[in-house]
Amino acid sequence: MPLINQGIDIAKNIRVIEWLKTELVTAVAALFKAMMKNSQEAVEDALASMVMTVYVMARRLGVSFAQLDIRVESKIRKAIREQHELEDWYGDLTALLRYKGDKKEVK
Repeated sequence: MPLINQGIDIAKNIRVIEWLKTELVTAVAALFKAMMKNSQEAVEDALASMVMTVYVMARRLGVSFAQLDIRVESKIRKAIREQHELEDWYGDLTALLRYKGDKKEVK
């Protein structure tokens, strides 16, 4: 690929990453607004936007979807081992790990 095209691709990728950062901040703001309104549908929509944006951002940063999933699972397992408060209080991390495992079995 000619150097000019490489420069254009790099610049485009940087712009996309900057745009994704604003999308993530926008989704967080939407989540906070949805929580204030107590709107379950809006909360779900904002959370889904955040997750989707994080996955796309990971890809733009050279992290595959699979690599991200592996890293998330690793962090969940570590937090469980270290007795994270959410795990101690609610068992959320074990529930998430179980959910991710169940999804893998369905595929």
